[in-house]
Amino acid sequence: MPTALVWFRRDLRLHDHPPLQAAVGAGYRVVPVYIHESDDTDPWPPGAASRWWLHFSLQRHREQLRRQRSELVVRRGRPLDVLRQLLRETGAEAVYWQRRYEPATIERDRGVKEALRADGVDARSFPGALLFEPWRVRSGNDQPYRAFSPFWRACQALGEPGRPDGKARAPLPEAGLPDGLAVEDLGLLPRIPWDDGLRETWSPGEAGAEAALSAFLEEGLSRYDAHRDLPALRGTSRLSPHLHFGEISPRQAFAATRQRMAAGGAGVTSGGEKFLAELGWREFAHHVLYHNPHFPDEPLNPRFAHFPWRDDDGGLLQAWRAGRTGIPLVDAGMRELWRTGWMHNRIRMVVGSFLVKNLRLPWQWGESWFWDTLVDADLASNSLGWQWVAGSGADAAPYFRVFNPVRQAERFDPDGEYIARWVPELAALPARARRAPWEADATTLRRAGVQLGRDYPRPIVDLKRSREEALEAFQAIKNR
Repeated sequence: MPTALVWFRRDLRLHDHPPLQAAVGAGYRVVPVYIHESDDTDPWPPGAASRWWLHFSLQRHREQLRRQRSELVVRRGRPLDVLRQLLRETGAEAVYWQRRYEPATIERDRGVKEALRADGVDARSFPGALLFEPWRVRSGNDQPYRAFSPFWRACQALGEPGRPDGKARAPLPEAGLPDGLAVEDLGLLPRIPWDDGLRETWSPGEAGAEAALSAFLEEGLSRYDAHRDLPALRGTSRLSPHLHFGEISPRQAFAATRQRMAAGGAGVTSGGEKFLAELGWREFAHHVLYHNPHFPDEPLNPRFAHFPWRDDDGGLLQAWRAGRTGIPLVDAGMRELWRTGWMHNRIRMVVGSFLVKNLRLPWQWGESWFWDTLVDADLASNSLGWQWVAGSGADAAPYFRVFNPVRQAERFDPDGEYIARWVPELAALPARARRAPWEADATTLRRAGVQLGRDYPRPIVDLKRSREEALEAFQAIKNR
């Protein structure tokens, strides 16, 4: 039987895997391959938290294949060079892979496909990372979308995404498999073990993804509409890192949600529609990135290229990163991020607004920190989120919308549970004082054992004055 290489990247699963299904369906024996590229070939190499996740995801994927009496061949190097070497070693005549949509990867993949086809190899790429290909969704005047709501309506008009395929087996070539590296040889884990919180929080791999989806559909979907904005509760699916690494496909998540909605139950329909729309936001992020390749680095609204950011952060950036700003909701979010590699979306908006508007530091600085510390760091979604909060991107919040962290805590953490969990030095304060300890009277602070400036920092900026300064800065570019 002929042999095909199936090149795994961020699609580390065996269920609903179009390239693997196609190779097996065409009668190929399969050599599963993972190629680890050096950081200098990628303008956005994975950050530390993503590398941690990738290590365990690769291990789980290899274990899955071994249960099928197959193996994941891990190599390091330039993809085209490695693929050509493996083609020589195995005698394979085809290479199949799932598409990615980052600008640099699109360009690289195009070159790989052209070169392999020139060599006489059956080189093909397949969908699987998105519900809809980014080029399929176009407005009435054949332009890409800049706003989410009409984009999602256009997606829905295309009909339901295809049903997910089942689990594919990867039959080995009769001659066996070439040698490869151990996952440990890739050096993905941190040399200094700072990852205890990640290990406590997450279960990377296809089985972990399926368990997370099942638990959310059974326990969280009916309350999703009511709980998804409350960071103290486990009100969201937390599927984002599993989707990013392709341990579960968006078609699987979509189809399973539709099936759960069909079964009915209080709150399931409204929760399901909200959750499907969140999958839609992921689609929208990739749509915007595909049509705007410079989106991760440059503001979509060109006026913001002239925004008067601070020339010197004066230690403000480090205080923000460390969760030592003196603004409890902001600090809680930044500490959750450092400990778990994740942050609730409502809090992402709050800490983002604080950085770009109250501190008036460039959104790219926040984007870079999230890229390094989030286990779900996704180029499209990260860029969309930061440009949204900065007011410079697609469907962005207007710049004059400045999130007040105290008001946000009143609305979405009314009992102060989230702040108490991540800023424990304030846990003995009443909920109201936890939100704004600088407003608490001396007796309240003393009874809780809190001395500002010693046990917890004073605010590094005045929220009201910094908001006014941000709006003044915006006036400088408003009419450009």
